Amino acid sequence: MVGTTIWRETPLRWALVAVLTAVLAFIFWDGLVELESLWSKKEEYSHAYILPLISLFLVWQKSEELRQLPLEGSWLGLPIVVVGILLGFAGSLSTIYLVVHYSILITLAGIVLAYLGKRGLMLLWAPLLLLFFTVPLPPFLYNAVSLKLQLISSEIGVATIRLFGISVFLEGNVIDLGSYKLQVVEACNGLRYLFPLMSIAFIMAYFFRVSLWKRAFVFLASIPLTIIMNSIRIGIIGVMVEYWGTDMAEGFLHDFEGWLFFMVCMVMLIGIMWLVYKTGSEQHSFQEVFGIDYPRPPPKNVLVKFRSVPATFYGLLLVLAVASVVTPILEGRQDAVVSRTSLDKFPVDVGSWHGQRDRIKDIYLEELDLTDYVIADYVDEHGRTVNFYAAYYASQRAGESAHSPQSCLPGGGWKINKITQQKIENVLPGGGSVDVNRVQMQMGESKVLVYYWFQQRGRVITNEYLVKWYLLVDGLQRNRTDGALIRLTTMVAPNEEWSDGDEKLADFMRDMTPVLKDYVPD
Repeated sequence: MVGTTIWRETPLRWALVAVLTAVLAFIFWDGLVELESLWSKKEEYSHAYILPLISLFLVWQKSEELRQLPLEGSWLGLPIVVVGILLGFAGSLSTIYLVVHYSILITLAGIVLAYLGKRGLMLLWAPLLLLFFTVPLPPFLYNAVSLKLQLISSEIGVATIRLFGISVFLEGNVIDLGSYKLQVVEACNGLRYLFPLMSIAFIMAYFFRVSLWKRAFVFLASIPLTIIMNSIRIGIIGVMVEYWGTDMAEGFLHDFEGWLFFMVCMVMLIGIMWLVYKTGSEQHSFQEVFGIDYPRPPPKNVLVKFRSVPATFYGLLLVLAVASVVTPILEGRQDAVVSRTSLDKFPVDVGSWHGQRDRIKDIYLEELDLTDYVIADYVDEHGRTVNFYAAYYASQRAGESAHSPQSCLPGGGWKINKITQQKIENVLPGGGSVDVNRVQMQMGESKVLVYYWFQQRGRVITNEYLVKWYLLVDGLQRNRTDGALIRLTTMVAPNEEWSDGDEKLADFMRDMTPVLKDYVPD
């Protein structure tokens, strides 16, 4: 103990903590609901439910040290709170919930600094940092990492299968065993093991009382460990399928194998920690360098002082009061109603092209959460085919925004070879050009060319994050967040070049674009 003085909270101070918590929850309620929804939908983040509880445990663990400090607050926390709240508003208006989720954590850190002061923040850095593991990766990064891990897992899995003398062929992320094709889909990318194991490794490194480099090594080791073990798991599944049938890759056995390998990863992580502990000249026992300390009760006959309410609280109260008033105003804004024709009525005859409509399954429509759409295969008099898909969103305020095609194009063995931007000439009336995202995909000898862009309130945009910026701008200035995703797809035959696919898509664009303006308003 420091001297013979300990500090305690007054009932008033506890009441103010409860008020701050309630107001913070009110301001960020939509973001918290969306965060919980992501946890429930994605297995990779299902462990996140327990992380806030662990964070509270880590705070309680520091209660003995907190009792030794008066914790008078810091005015530096107020601008951090303001920045966090403004980021939250910007994220809500632009439908970038990732920004909202991080803004919650920034605001929380600012509140801790303003209310408990610098020394209080230094004591609680780990519980706050642990909460960052509850926020999912941004979609563009998640999709890129997921696709890369699928390919790595497929390659290492095939190498594992070949060690057993089994003939196997790899095509993209599809492992062909001859009698059975084992597809390494998103669920097998290893991320549902990586994220929980990284969280556990962070907690283990926090309780590991050794030099910083050793703690960092234990945490970072969880990444290659998970990737390698998940790849070996896929290889072993392939071997079991070869000898005992396809049931080995499905149902309960598949899930049990995943759980078993996760437990093996845990044991190996502990082993890595032990090896790191043995490295160097530290003479302490393993029990001394790794363990959980619990706060001790204060000794008897000490001077007890009660903490007063810091002056910074009143600044916090003002900032949060203003934010709580602004929040329902922003959430209550309704998009301006624009006149348009539903895409359900998009014509089957477009210029020299004749189309046949298709439908998206309900399970996918629920995920897309769009207003209306059209998907159809168009053929011209030369037999050239183009698949046309347009999804319209009347409002993109509440997260119902166009999904990036890069999220759903790969799969089933298809691999993205190249993504570029291309200017298509003579598309708009008067000879104007349009920039599109151009995606080359391949599976074996089969090739597909895709154009896509975002048509948003008179703008044609290829950058997905520029789309979000204009949602924020137009939401504030024009009270509009409507817009559409347009995607064109064509097969490139073995006797064709990529340029032939470009010609097909460009010709269809020139006939389709003048018609589209009635369905996607400027």
